Amino acid sequence: MSENVSKRSINGIADAKVSVPISHRDAAKKGSMEGRVKRKKRTRFKTMEILENMLDEAMDGTFEEGEYDESRLSRLETKWRRFLSSSMASKRRVEEEQGRIKSLISDISHQTKTPIANILLYSQLLQERERDPELVPIVENIREQSEKLDFLIRSLVKASRLEGEIFVLNPENQPLMPMLASAVSGAGEEASAKGIRVILEPSEAFACFDRKWTEEAIGNLIDNAVKYSPPNTEVRVKVKEYEMFAAVQVEDQGIGMREEEQAQIFERFYRSRDAAQEKGVGIGLYLVREIAAKQNGYVKVKSGQQGSIFSFYISKNEK
Repeated sequence: MSENVSKRSINGIADAKVSVPISHRDAAKKGSMEGRVKRKKRTRFKTMEILENMLDEAMDGTFEEGEYDESRLSRLETKWRRFLSSSMASKRRVEEEQGRIKSLISDISHQTKTPIANILLYSQLLQERERDPELVPIVENIREQSEKLDFLIRSLVKASRLEGEIFVLNPENQPLMPMLASAVSGAGEEASAKGIRVILEPSEAFACFDRKWTEEAIGNLIDNAVKYSPPNTEVRVKVKEYEMFAAVQVEDQGIGMREEEQAQIFERFYRSRDAAQEKGVGIGLYLVREIAAKQNGYVKVKSGQQGSIFSFYISKNEK
């Protein structure tokens, strides 16, 4: 009898040693779960930090793929690394291609400049000395076609450099009037020959633009206005200010254009059937659009049966 009691007591003591109250087991389980959650959070935070650092390096152009350990990096980190490496390789290929295009454009410009200049010079000399009435029109045609070829090559070179981002525009906050006055004066000779008055309305507006290229664009708009306007009319240049933009408007009293053509005139080499008799190669308005877009701006046209208004929108703020 005492022996049984003793055994039960011993067993009771043993049971007491190994048994754990339910509340203690729950607390231990809860603590273990919280530990796992914290470790996962730390792992996710570390992963996000690594991804963010990779992205910063890619944006700075300093990212390079190095050795990595699959056991250390997650699959997401590995895929992200491979994606960035592929993007950097693509960027380098684009930069190399731009370098080749730049070299090709430079060669074309250099190789054609002297021959065209010589043709223009000799055609002018022939025009001054030739007295044969049958040859005079031929010499005049040679000169005109040479000028057209010279203009075409220069325009193509400009367009290619803009498209390939070889030329970088540097917009600065500055007044519009000095640039507009220079653009208007550039059209003075052709306007005077047709008896056209180019009127520049004064403005105190400021905007953020590249002086050289914006003057090129506005000059193209003014040249077109003079070219397609009848003699003894007016071309008016003015600035209309908005909250975010300043719009340079060039208004003429010319031939106008059909509504269905207004979306096409900014395409490269597009020429309206109504303007086929005038000189041109259809690249001027394309350049205008590209120059506006490179400065976070845009260009619009409003036209009817007679007269057109081209609006060149320039941002007021640096971006």
